[in-house]
Amino acid sequence: MARIRAAWPRSLAGQAIVLQILVIAVVVAAGSALALLDARRDGDSAARQQVLGIATSLADAPSTAQAIEAGRATEILQPVTEAVRTHTGIAFITIMAPDRTRFTHTDPSQIGGAYIGTIGPALRGETFTESYTGTLGPSVRAVAPVRDSSGRIVGLVAAGILQKSLADRWRAQWPIIAAVGVGALAISLIGVWGIRRRLLRQTRGLRPEELRVMYDHHDAILHSVSEGLIVLEDAGVALVNDEARRLLSLPAGPVERADLPEFLREHDPGVRDEIHVTDDRVLVVSRSKVGHPGGRATDGSEVVTIRDRTELQGALGELNSLKVLTDSLRSQAHEAANTLHTIVTMVEMGRADDAVTFATAELELSQHLVDRLSAAVSEPALVALLLGKSAQAGERGIELTITEDTALPADTDELLLSGQEMVTVLGNLIDNAMDACDRSDPWVEVTVNQDDERLLIRVADSGEGMDAKLFEKAMRRGYSTKRGTGADQHGLGLALVAQVVNRHHGSLRADVTYGSVVTVTVTAR
Repeated sequence: MARIRAAWPRSLAGQAIVLQILVIAVVVAAGSALALLDARRDGDSAARQQVLGIATSLADAPSTAQAIEAGRATEILQPVTEAVRTHTGIAFITIMAPDRTRFTHTDPSQIGGAYIGTIGPALRGETFTESYTGTLGPSVRAVAPVRDSSGRIVGLVAAGILQKSLADRWRAQWPIIAAVGVGALAISLIGVWGIRRRLLRQTRGLRPEELRVMYDHHDAILHSVSEGLIVLEDAGVALVNDEARRLLSLPAGPVERADLPEFLREHDPGVRDEIHVTDDRVLVVSRSKVGHPGGRATDGSEVVTIRDRTELQGALGELNSLKVLTDSLRSQAHEAANTLHTIVTMVEMGRADDAVTFATAELELSQHLVDRLSAAVSEPALVALLLGKSAQAGERGIELTITEDTALPADTDELLLSGQEMVTVLGNLIDNAMDACDRSDPWVEVTVNQDDERLLIRVADSGEGMDAKLFEKAMRRGYSTKRGTGADQHGLGLALVAQVVNRHHGSLRADVTYGSVVTVTVTAR
């Protein structure tokens, strides 16, 4: 047993091939044996039909009955039966009287003796066959009655073939059956060898237990990994893990390419950390080709990894607004230092009244904006964003106006968008407006207003704006680059704005009226 285990192949391909060889060998051997048995059975059946036909033909011949009735049966019929026997190759043809007395026989010395065998059915007028051991040995024989013109039975005809001859006939087919069996076995082994090579390539020579462990680990990793994973093939989607189904809101069961978002339906390997925006998520997507063991890439097959950046993107938006405010405060601190030096110098020069006027002029303007926003806007994050963007616009030489219509309910629970959503929508729209405004006359106008039924956010700028087709394309784009113009500049920002608006079943539209105007409307539900 130990030797058998040592000789037994370890790889899956080897074990599969050995089992196939054993099965093929058993099938070929069984097929050959069945073919031999079938040949023997067919030979016996053919022999019975042959002797039955010969016996019936001789018994029905009128000359046979006439020779028996004339008393010249041996003289006339012996040459005839021997000629027929020699021509057909059977063992004997015996014509006899109803009392078994032989008229003819292969061995002339047996003529006149009693026939050995069954004749009862023939005496009753029946033609039959049987296996019987006579003077020549075991044989298959047929017996038929001979009738005269009146129908009376005047004799019997027995024709037989030795079983030894039958055995010789079907044994002669052994070489052909053996040759066919060997040929089938050889062809099967060639096919098995080809299958073995293919299995070795596909399984890399791994043993069944190694493949099982690999599958178990693979399945466990797919279900536990925190990134979405999709394997795409030419025929469709080969694999989708649980996280990918969650991030892309895919249905349970098999997934088709039509079920995937538009940005995953086309073959596009080589993408790294590309940002895409769905209706409710911001996703980072990377795609790579699937390689063969030899290093060749599989055409049309690729692995897609997906990471969720939704919460991070919101945090980055809030952080960006705080950074803008921080930069603005730093700049104002620098300007305040310059202003303070100027005021001190004016006091030293004895011009105290001019120093007071200079010190309070800009402070009143800035404080007025702070006081107005603090009174009109209850959301502190939005106030910080507007103040920061106002300072940032001033540094860039852009006139940013926050209209007098800007007002939000005092109770933040009544707001139709959360503070983070407000920052996402308004921050991206203002950034896009400052990037797109006309540099010869740079201005941006912002309105944020909510009543009992509707929230309106409107951002206008002095730029050329976008037509409806370009605006729709910009909202669908899943990435952002500042190197281009037009829709590329608004790719991620407008996509994030559209995501928030769609989540609340609002509307987002662009018009070119007194400037390029983008309007967000969200109604109470």
